[in-house]
Amino acid sequence: MKERIITAILALIVFLPFVIIGEWPFTVFIYIIATIGLMELLRMRQISIFSMPGIIGAITLMSILLPEKSLILPIGQFSIFDLYTVIILFLLAYTVLVRNKFTFDDAGFIVLTVLYVGIGFYFLLETRMGLNGFSNILFAFFIIWATDTGAYFAGRAFGKRKLWPDISPNKTIGGAIGGIITACIIAVIFHMIHPFPHSMVIVILVTIFASIVGQIGDLVESAFKRHYGVKDSGKLLPGHGGILDRFDSLLFVLPFLHLISFI
Repeated sequence: MKERIITAILALIVFLPFVIIGEWPFTVFIYIIATIGLMELLRMRQISIFSMPGIIGAITLMSILLPEKSLILPIGQFSIFDLYTVIILFLLAYTVLVRNKFTFDDAGFIVLTVLYVGIGFYFLLETRMGLNGFSNILFAFFIIWATDTGAYFAGRAFGKRKLWPDISPNKTIGGAIGGIITACIIAVIFHMIHPFPHSMVIVILVTIFASIVGQIGDLVESAFKRHYGVKDSGKLLPGHGGILDRFDSLLFVLPFLHLISFI
């Protein structure tokens, strides 16, 4: 626990200044950690980021994170969708070139992995660059942290029935409910200090669903690790694992908040 707390404080000291500054330093920082997240998933599949498929995946990730995508490829009618089409076709053709050492399943894994990592971090960039970006990111992080903290303590106190033991043996139904309640309390306090253009009822309802979505994101990452037989996605953050171990909930929560037009 002591190691986790120290790592969390150090990570916050590194991460928070980039969030506060925003603009290109934040963008560069997100590009770096998104690429590390991609590397972590590729490593689970035993695909090197420096292999041809890994490099193609990294290039695709970069294109997803780029702003103003319609202006990226102004050559004739060649659009970003055309680029993705070429990339997918290349990955499929590559399975033939290497005589199925790189398989159809591997190609599908890279495409879905890039979308999973890319979409989540894209919305992190969009949130910071949007109106009230800093406070909106803080709100999302507070909801996720409150959910994790509430779930931990509620699970220890009241957690008797397992939530999904095949995926994450330590999570309990009591912990999940405790996490939602804690997130709602934090959301109410946040709304009182920095009001959203929504009623308190809406804020609470959105927080309930955001907390649930965040926990689903956590379970998704747990399912990946369980399937590939790894404890953590990486070792970058001692006591916490890798980048995806820390951002798994955020990769679901921020797209959700944008899709319902809350932020």
